[in-house]
Amino acid sequence: MTFSKDFLWGGAIAANQAEGAWNVDGRGMSVADVASYRSDLSLDDYEGHLAISSELVQKAMDDQTDKYYPKRRGIDFYHHYKEDLALFAEMGFKALRVSIAWSRIFPTGEEQEPNEKGLQFYDNLFKEMKKYNIEPIVTLSHYEMPLALSVKYNGWVERKVIDDFVRFSNVCFNRYKDYVTYWLTFNEIDSINRHPFTTAGIIPDKCPEGKEEEQVYQALHHQFVASALVTKDCHEIIPGSQVGCMLTKLTTYPNTCKPEDVEITLKKNLQNYFYADVQVFGEYPRLTLKKLKRKGIHIQMEEGDLEILKENTVDYLSFSYYMSLTESAKDGLERAAGNTVTGVKNPYLPATDWGWQIDPVGLKISLLELYDRYRKPLIIVENGMGAKDVVESDGSIHDDYRVNYFREHFRQMKEAVEEGVELFGYTSWGSIDIISAGTSQMSKRYGFIYVDQDDDGNGTLERTRKDSFYWYKKVIESNGEDLD
Repeated sequence: MTFSKDFLWGGAIAANQAEGAWNVDGRGMSVADVASYRSDLSLDDYEGHLAISSELVQKAMDDQTDKYYPKRRGIDFYHHYKEDLALFAEMGFKALRVSIAWSRIFPTGEEQEPNEKGLQFYDNLFKEMKKYNIEPIVTLSHYEMPLALSVKYNGWVERKVIDDFVRFSNVCFNRYKDYVTYWLTFNEIDSINRHPFTTAGIIPDKCPEGKEEEQVYQALHHQFVASALVTKDCHEIIPGSQVGCMLTKLTTYPNTCKPEDVEITLKKNLQNYFYADVQVFGEYPRLTLKKLKRKGIHIQMEEGDLEILKENTVDYLSFSYYMSLTESAKDGLERAAGNTVTGVKNPYLPATDWGWQIDPVGLKISLLELYDRYRKPLIIVENGMGAKDVVESDGSIHDDYRVNYFREHFRQMKEAVEEGVELFGYTSWGSIDIISAGTSQMSKRYGFIYVDQDDDGNGTLERTRKDSFYWYKKVIESNGEDLD
């Protein structure tokens, strides 16, 4: 057998894309509640910094509906979680990656006492998961920090937010210590440079003019320190707990073997590694520090910060992988979209309906690179394809394209494991159709389970098994051996 007998097969969702119930049981607004529907993203949008301003945030706060803000309704997982977990269990899930909505526990982030109704929801969720022997993998911050912290402090730019996050995390550790062993601190922490508001609550017009990039790195430092502090706390509160970091794996190839293309690609990949380097090795890479100094970017660090980072490194590395990119020093080449990034289009690869290039071999390359660099256990916590599914007249959904996507990626996973990579789990994104992170579309579907809801929120919310549902069930039953 290629995969270990206790390999964690499963799926992943995020609270802000699935739960809905945005104004129920005392939940406060989060940064995700400001994300408006976008039928499409331009390549400029994919390069990051989606338009956000104090004016747009205020407009969203004044609008108490979900008409333009689909993440507020999600797929109503808040009220359908038992039904959904039963379906996940039917597929044979060994694990489910979820996130805890910070503003459901601390509505503004600054309360000294948590919201009991919010805590009770996750009690119920984890108890139901335990009933099916589904292992929770819990992300503490998945693009859903309390909006109040963004408006009042410009998010993670303010060091005080570290204390707020530590308080929230410790409440979670103490409350759910009997249910959760695997924790993740920040989802795709590297994304702070691509979408600072979504990741860290940073509103550009609140930054001193010309200091926007410096403020992003300051906020990132605060997240690094917070991650290290809660890693320490988790280990103390929950003996035997495992705390990981999470990286967007943006595997990039040189567009040609021209040395200039190789150099720009190397630097792009090193920038991607930087965020995991700090959390795995416990220190800033020297090349990164030199680059920040050349750019005149100063990070304010308090005494003891570097020791905190060094003494509280993570136990494992998790990552998302959706596509690969190529890069070139030459301007004017056709570019392709990816996971909030763009790269030069690779002529050897097909693409999804949204233009993300499909590269299963890139997943194997990513696994080999990450394991060789970090020598830590790995888990893939996001992988999948957004597609336009069609419901047939008899209600069936034939998604062979999704099966083919996963089959080829699983084959590459097996080869990486056979070559020695320590991979202990895989959770597909998003296991059930949920609201898209980037466009807030419902029509961009990732799941094995179809949810009857359109981009405008119309539909019955009925759950339907796609063809891929039965195929993934077979894969899990065979522990990855039967991919036919």
